[in-house]
Amino acid sequence: MEGFVMEDYVFHRDFSKSYPIITHGSGVYLYDKDGKRYLDGCSGAVAANLGHGIEEIADAMAGQAKKSAFVHTLRFETEVLHSLSKKIASIAPEGLDRVYFTSGGSEANESAIKLARQIHRDRGKAEKHIVIGRWQSYHGNTFGSLSAGGDIKRRHVYTPNLLDFEHIYSPNCLRCPYQRSLDECSRNQNPSCVQSLERLILELGPENVSAFIAEPIVGSQLGAVLPPEEYFQRVRVICDRYDVLLIIDEVMTGFGRTGSHFAIDHYGAIPDIITFGKGVAAGYAPLAGMIVHEDIVEGLLKHSKGKFMHGYTYSGHPVSVAAGLAVLQIYERENLCEKARMAGSYLYEKLKELQGEVPIIYDIRGKGLLLGVEIAADAAGTPFPPEAAASERINELAMEHGAVFYPGSGTIDGMRGDHLIISPPLTINQEEIDELIHSLRRALHDFITEMMGVVLNEASK
Repeated sequence: MEGFVMEDYVFHRDFSKSYPIITHGSGVYLYDKDGKRYLDGCSGAVAANLGHGIEEIADAMAGQAKKSAFVHTLRFETEVLHSLSKKIASIAPEGLDRVYFTSGGSEANESAIKLARQIHRDRGKAEKHIVIGRWQSYHGNTFGSLSAGGDIKRRHVYTPNLLDFEHIYSPNCLRCPYQRSLDECSRNQNPSCVQSLERLILELGPENVSAFIAEPIVGSQLGAVLPPEEYFQRVRVICDRYDVLLIIDEVMTGFGRTGSHFAIDHYGAIPDIITFGKGVAAGYAPLAGMIVHEDIVEGLLKHSKGKFMHGYTYSGHPVSVAAGLAVLQIYERENLCEKARMAGSYLYEKLKELQGEVPIIYDIRGKGLLLGVEIAADAAGTPFPPEAAASERINELAMEHGAVFYPGSGTIDGMRGDHLIISPPLTINQEEIDELIHSLRRALHDFITEMMGVVLNEASK
């Protein structure tokens, strides 16, 4: 790369970029080595749910490290492991009361996929192995989780290595991939996004299908798109009909982010497995996992001698689990589900006001403090060309103005369309939300000015 000087030994996520060096954080803010302050409008990657610099969590981690920093869960367990498992089970949907820990969301979804496979095989249904996912979804970057997900750009590089999993379209009533309207689906009681699941199961043969995995609210790939209200209730019926396990990926949505403990709570369906991550330790330590329904545990005891043929070295790592326990205690003490609902309502109102002012905001959607802003070139929703990298550029401009968001692309079909996820820490207040909106407004106007310059330059050629 011409002109590039290697100044360090880090294998960067993108060697074409120069990254600010963050020295510390406090509340909803991050500070770099030059003293610049950034309002964390995306909680890092929708993970830092409590913000930055909380000594209570750091002290809990240090205290656990002094007692026992590591034990291998194949041989030992810790008190903190049991305490956090109990607390998570107490807020999970009815029947989901066993918690398995991993280090990240990719591992959590990989674990769920493997558990679904084992439970079917061990009870005499060895052909059940296919996982059905959804296009424009994201479940992680390991080969199993990437295969189940529908992130076209991330999948493309590794296509020869991916597992032979199947996909249906994610529901997106604004840009329905089935070319139907929400009114039509509601009136006829036959939404295509649900019909397609049953049709695919029958085409593959129910005897071959192991599980269906879905995000309750589609995050990074669609920008907080909500499903039709009865979508997951209908999906639950189909999964029961064909003995297919329902895995709900709450890695981004869990632990108060949407104004409820889990986003699936909004939709009245009970999954077989919930996977979680990010918010469980609020970014203070690598921690994720799955919450498993008691029926599956009973199946392991009956058909598998109680043993799950799977594990990671750092499953249930005591220091990470201690961080999670401290985080959940703060969620409970500060009533952050309610705060997320209230702050989310205020943020949504401010974004709607901004939409009336800025013509490139095409749509605003989401729940709680997981909100999406879809960007388009006109009121009809025409996308900016992919090469414009609109969402990335808007976020770069926002960072210049002291705020950072979560840009996404491929909103329409995996390649075209742009959005920003707005997902600040659940502790954000109204004054900080106003500041966040101000930075976003300036970035959007700067981007419009840039695009007008590009058009003028092209016209003059």
